[in-house]
Amino acid sequence: MAQLQFKGKTFVQNYHLLVKYHELVPVKAKSLTDRVTLHDNLIIHGDNLKALKALLPLYAGKIKCVYIDPPYNTGNESWAYNDNVSSPMMQEWLGKVVDREDLTRHDKWLCMMMPRLKLLRELMIEDGVIFLSIDDNEQYRIRALMDEVFGEDNFVEQFIWKKSYGGGAKEKYVVRQHEYCLMYARNKQNVPDLWLPPDEEAEARYYKYRDSKFAERGPYRIKPLEATKSMDQRENLVFPIKAPDGSEIRPKRQWWWSRDRAEKALAQDELVFTKTDDGYSVSYKQYLIDEAGEKRGAKPFSIIDKIYTQEGTADLRSVFDDQVVLQFPKPVGLIKHLLRIATSAESSDLILDCTGGSGTTGHAVLSLNAEDDGNRRFILIECEDYADSITAERIRRVIKGVPTSKDEVLKKGLGGSFSFFRLGKAIELESILDGDGLPTYKELARYVFYTATGEEFDEKAVDEKKHFIGESRNYQAFLFYEPNIAKLKNLALTLDMAKSLPPLKKDKRRLVFAPTKYLDQEHLDQHRIDFAQLPFEIYELTR
Repeated sequence: MAQLQFKGKTFVQNYHLLVKYHELVPVKAKSLTDRVTLHDNLIIHGDNLKALKALLPLYAGKIKCVYIDPPYNTGNESWAYNDNVSSPMMQEWLGKVVDREDLTRHDKWLCMMMPRLKLLRELMIEDGVIFLSIDDNEQYRIRALMDEVFGEDNFVEQFIWKKSYGGGAKEKYVVRQHEYCLMYARNKQNVPDLWLPPDEEAEARYYKYRDSKFAERGPYRIKPLEATKSMDQRENLVFPIKAPDGSEIRPKRQWWWSRDRAEKALAQDELVFTKTDDGYSVSYKQYLIDEAGEKRGAKPFSIIDKIYTQEGTADLRSVFDDQVVLQFPKPVGLIKHLLRIATSAESSDLILDCTGGSGTTGHAVLSLNAEDDGNRRFILIECEDYADSITAERIRRVIKGVPTSKDEVLKKGLGGSFSFFRLGKAIELESILDGDGLPTYKELARYVFYTATGEEFDEKAVDEKKHFIGESRNYQAFLFYEPNIAKLKNLALTLDMAKSLPPLKKDKRRLVFAPTKYLDQEHLDQHRIDFAQLPFEIYELTR
């Protein structure tokens, strides 16, 4: 596979592995919940690369759908490269605004995107998907990069979003009405056939054609039975259908259905005949509820139409008392459309947006849950100072209700909750011996458990009195640690401590973390202990 080359690529290819784990600090005052927890809807304030790394212990392999709306790199967005990569060239880039005169703006943008895409991939479940909004400034470069990160075989679609119904006179050559939304899978072979359920507007279109005679099957709409002229003619689809006056109706090209299917529909009064100048046209009734009793959906189209960018501004203004608090937010309807494609009401799907912005993705998740009684959860990450005043405030308002909204559901409130976290300090294991910034027990437990096992850390399973921090496929893990420098200097795993550990489950070993040990290998083997020393090493043990 051909690979995209750009300045700095060699330094960022594995940079995501060097990013330190950081604490996620709960902020009760900014949350909207009785109990702040990492298992709630989440809004995280902080650098998104560090925040994505901090989410790995809990959410690696758990995210069903990722949506990101990165800077389009137009040269007018005032974004700056801020990843502290150990390279003199890239150190020169730090903090400098990227504008159209910057000859390395494409390189900087790709260097910013690559480690984030790699972490997002690690967070995705095996049948998970990612949507990325972009325009022509970086579209072909990001496709090449995503082919490399996700594998070109995992490309699903490049949606064309017709974002505008008009155009400005300022365009010199062509009025551009569209942007793109790239869709890739974590593993395309595991993604089921995409099936878009009808939304409220689609349902309304069905109800427009309600026929009381068929009330037991619900609403239906009228669809032409004659196929389009562009199709190759098939002889088995060319036959006469008897009209109400006894005459025969033949298609100009062909029917959509076979003779047997058409005759069955005729017998069940599912065909509609409309008088024309030269005979009859034939249509059929397509019911909202199919024969299996399920609401009829459809394959999603590659062109997303009738959801316009102006709606995003209107959505935001309706929540913030008609104020323009942020420019060019995506419409709630666009994100809901993508979520209908990638998630279902029946599952507790997790949706992650590491470019949280005005909170559109969180709003869309809550709105869709309110429509279909779903149980989806969102995680939003926003690095800017407005993470509380705009991102979280929007979610607070739509949960509680917006009194001035014309939408009765939003006026009443969408319901739900969220926990607000800020990105804390890095968990520096090397600082344990000098006592500088000791992490809490649970934060260190999260770090060492994930680093050693690569599996999810369950905070609820921690029993500090028994030194138990969790269970993986192969281990019961224990941590002997206190955030107290004097105690740490004298803390070591002894034989008595080994004997006091809880009984082992069948086929498991004990994974024990401590500053040091007073046990030889014979005794460690006797008690089926794999020892990992703090702070000097945390072994990447065989899983």
